Amino acid sequence: MNDQHDHGALGDTEYAEFMELAAEEGFDIEDVEGAIEEAGHGPLPVLAVVGRPNVGKSTLVNRIIGRREAVVEDKPGVTRDRVTYEAEWAGRRFKVVDTGGWEQDVLGIDASVAAQAEYAIDAADAVVFVVDSTVGATDTDEAVVKLLRRSGKPVVLAANKVDGLSGEADAAMLWSLGLGEPFPVSALHGRGTGDLLDEVLKALPEAPEQTFGAALGGPRRIALIGRPNVGKSSLLNKLAGEERVVVNEMAGTTRDPVDELIELGGITWKFVDTAGIRKKVHLQEGADYYASLRTAAAVEKAEVAVVLIDTTESISVQDQRIITMAVEAGRALVIAYNKWDELDEERRYYLEREIETEMQQVAWAPRVNVSARTGRHMDRLVPAIEAALEGWETRVPTGRLNAFLGELVAAHPHPIRGGKQPRILFGTQAGTKPPRFVLFASGFLEHGYRRFVERRLREEFGFEGTPIHISVRVREKRGRKK
Repeated sequence: MNDQHDHGALGDTEYAEFMELAAEEGFDIEDVEGAIEEAGHGPLPVLAVVGRPNVGKSTLVNRIIGRREAVVEDKPGVTRDRVTYEAEWAGRRFKVVDTGGWEQDVLGIDASVAAQAEYAIDAADAVVFVVDSTVGATDTDEAVVKLLRRSGKPVVLAANKVDGLSGEADAAMLWSLGLGEPFPVSALHGRGTGDLLDEVLKALPEAPEQTFGAALGGPRRIALIGRPNVGKSSLLNKLAGEERVVVNEMAGTTRDPVDELIELGGITWKFVDTAGIRKKVHLQEGADYYASLRTAAAVEKAEVAVVLIDTTESISVQDQRIITMAVEAGRALVIAYNKWDELDEERRYYLEREIETEMQQVAWAPRVNVSARTGRHMDRLVPAIEAALEGWETRVPTGRLNAFLGELVAAHPHPIRGGKQPRILFGTQAGTKPPRFVLFASGFLEHGYRRFVERRLREEFGFEGTPIHISVRVREKRGRKK
C-alpha cells in the first residue's frame, strides 16, 4: 500500500505541492488531508448481516448505517431492492450487505435462508450472525453456523432482542454455538450496538483482500448481470464455446454461482456467474430480491459489470435498478443489448428512443448489440470491456487537472446565487477504480454544475465506461489570506 499517510493516488511530490496550494487558498490542512484520504480509498471491505427470518437483521442494519434505509415492517420478508449500504464507524468506512429480504418458505425455510446466507457470505470479508436471544439457537441457526464454519470468514455473533439483565443470561446461552462471545444487543433500542461494531472493525480487514486482477496478475473479473431470462447463461455458453451453464426457458435455472475462466481475444477472463435465481415459479415476489442479492454479490467480486438487456422488451425499472447497482458499487460498465437479431424495423426505432431517454444517465458506458443465440458481434464485447477497464483505471495528474479546471471556470463560471459566485479553486484525482475527484471550492456548488463538470471531464479525458465520483469541499469562513 502507500506510506503512512494515505495520499490516495498522489505521489509524494504531487501531494506536497498540492498541500501547499491548499494552504495558500486558506483551507484547513487536516480537512484537505481527510478529503484526499476519503476519496483515495480502494474498494471498501464488505460486512454481511445474516440470520433467520425475523431476528431483526434489517433493524440492526439501520442501526449500523445510522439511518432508516432498509425497509422494516413487522412481518418477515419485506426488505426489497437495496441490499448494499455504506456505513462508517469510528472513522472507518465499510459496506453492509443486508440479507433481511426474501424469507418465504420456498424450499423449506432452512434451504432458502442457507442459500441467501451463502451468497452474502461469499461476497463478504466478515459476517455478523444475528440470533434471537429470546428464542435461543434453532436448527436453522445451526445450519447457518455450519455454512459460516465452512467459509472460514471471521464472524461476530449478535444476540439480538436483549433488553435487560434477564436477556443477558439468554444471550450467554449462545456460547453453545461455538462462534465465540455473543454480543448482547437490542437493534430496536440501539443497546450494545457500539460494542458490536467495535468488534466488527476488528474482524474487517483494513482493505478487502481482493486486490483486483492486475495487481495479482490474475484474470480480470467480469460480472454478467441482468434480469432473469435475458440470456445470461446463453451468452456465457456462447462465449465459452460449449454448454457450461444449464440453459432453460424457465427463468432461474442457474443455481450455484460458478466462476468461469473463458479465453476471449487471446486473454483469459474470469466471468463471475450470476445467471438466474433458484425459485418456484409462483413465488415471483421473493425472486426479485433474491436476484438483487446475487447481483450485488457478483458485482462486489467483479471489476466490470456487463449488463445484459433484452431488446425484445421495453427497458424496465428492474434493468435500471441493476445498472444503478453497478454504478453505485463503482464498477466499470458495459451494456450489451441482446436478441438484436430478432428486432424488426419498428421495434428498433422505438428501442433507440428508449435508450436515449432511459439510459441517459449511463450514456458514457460502451454499448454492444449482440445475439447470445447466434453469436453475432461477440467479438465486440472484449474491446468494449477493455475500454471500460481503461477508463476505470485512468488517472489525471493534478497539474493537468488544474489547468483544465482553470479554463473551465473561466469559460463557464458557476451561476451567481444570493449575490455570491462560488468558484472551483483547485482539485485533484485522489483515486482510481473508479476515478474519484476532490474539488475545493469557495462556496457550495450546485448539483447541475457538478454534473456539467463531470460531463466536461469526460469530454476532455475520456473515462469511457466508468462512473466518476466527485466530492466537493467548501472553504470554511476564516481569516483567509488575501
